[in-house]
Amino acid sequence: MSRILIFAYGILSYLVFFGVFLYAIAFLGNFYLPNSMDADPAGPVWQALLIDLGLLAAFAVQHSLMARPAFKRWWTKFVPQAAERATYVMFSNLAMIALFVFWQPIGGVIWDIGSQPARSIILAFYFVGWAVLFYATWLIDHFDLFGLRQVWMHFRGIPYTSPGFSERGLYKHVRHPIYVGWLMIFWFTPTMTIAHLIFAVMTTVYMLIAIQLEERDLENELGHDYRRYKNRVHMIVPFMKNGRHNKPSATHTPAE
Repeated sequence: MSRILIFAYGILSYLVFFGVFLYAIAFLGNFYLPNSMDADPAGPVWQALLIDLGLLAAFAVQHSLMARPAFKRWWTKFVPQAAERATYVMFSNLAMIALFVFWQPIGGVIWDIGSQPARSIILAFYFVGWAVLFYATWLIDHFDLFGLRQVWMHFRGIPYTSPGFSERGLYKHVRHPIYVGWLMIFWFTPTMTIAHLIFAVMTTVYMLIAIQLEERDLENELGHDYRRYKNRVHMIVPFMKNGRHNKPSATHTPAE
């Protein structure tokens, strides 16, 4: 594949991601979409449940399997190294699009906040979650995370080098601010339906498992430096430190 095609593919993957990102804000927040997270049910509950769980499982398997080093080594026998990350992003896009298209609302209300001021506050936290998530991607090199840096360097004929990671901003207080943002997005909703609760619970369980896999990879790659970082900085809850405070050390860009 030529450098121009790989570069164009990386740009396409990023543009699709950005569209998916914006659509997800409306889908999960139930804004102006005919088929949102909490739309009216259209079929049997058992059928909706099976479809929704299957969609979540497909996303979880894709997102975790393709991020593992062993899979990357095998995958890059068929996909150009420079396009590996963009391909991961594209497959994640497709998994999310499938979830948007085939998601089956179930109905049934767990809670529904009636007070308009309270609903506004909850929605504000929902949007803060998106802001935290997006901001955290820039702290670890946004363009590298979504594959643009790799295809740009390849296009220019520059050997790829990892950007590394300086412990700064939110990463001084929590190891996984991207996941913190996702948790806020999943759980801060003024109306919690059964389908939304299933989504929130399953994605939360998935993230807790994904963190263990990701941190195992980082420990294998970075060794003592990352273990010291784990001892100093809490995994998810901000402003709670683990162990003794040491000087910040460089860690690697996480594959979230």
